[in-house]
Amino acid sequence: MAWFRRRKQGGNAAGDRVANRGDVEHLEQFVKSRRGVEAFIEPRTTVTETTVMLIASDGEWTRRRIDSPEGARRFAHKMAIPIYDVRLVGYPQRMRDFNERRKRSTGA
Repeated sequence: MAWFRRRKQGGNAAGDRVANRGDVEHLEQFVKSRRGVEAFIEPRTTVTETTVMLIASDGEWTRRRIDSPEGARRFAHKMAIPIYDVRLVGYPQRMRDFNERRKRSTGA
């Protein structure tokens, strides 16, 4: 039975993958194509690696894996956008408003 196999030391969370170049390219494109983008570091959990959420001024957002909180800070510095720790500041209201507008427009 494979239930109790040991994980390799330094392995990722179960069933997860690490950030790749495609993730970073997606984030870069989001920043370049929208106004007022801010970054929010989301901590690693038992299910996912560290992620960064980008939120535009209208509340539109995207999320991708990133190699580490420090990697997220480097990305934000490179893109010249502000970055926050979501555990300290939470998510902005504009993101919740965007989600609500989208939900109403799709009838979900």
